[in-house]
Amino acid sequence: MDFSELKCEACRADAPTVTDKELATLMGEVPGWAPILVDGVKQLQRQYKFKNFKLALEFTNLLGDLAEAEFHHPAILTEWGKVTVTWWTHTISGLHRNDFIMAAKTDTLLTTS
Repeated sequence: MDFSELKCEACRADAPTVTDKELATLMGEVPGWAPILVDGVKQLQRQYKFKNFKLALEFTNLLGDLAEAEFHHPAILTEWGKVTVTWWTHTISGLHRNDFIMAAKTDTLLTTS
């Protein structure tokens, strides 16, 4: 199953966060991403490298379009030659399967940027 082809599901405030066991399995679906902990909230993060700011900004804009289409929005830090993307589900203050789907979809943008 290719996570980049899946659609996000609506996430309720009472939806469970990904367990540690699920996290270990799901990380295999998004190579290059790292689980991080920010203020006690599990998140997924990856940094993408580019030759210049213009390419980084183009990638950021593609990611913004993707986030709007899926109605799931990451934290994005765009700098000269790099973009740091962080996914987590704000509604549940943690990781949901949707975050792994969006991480996989984010990776596909590299072929279009």
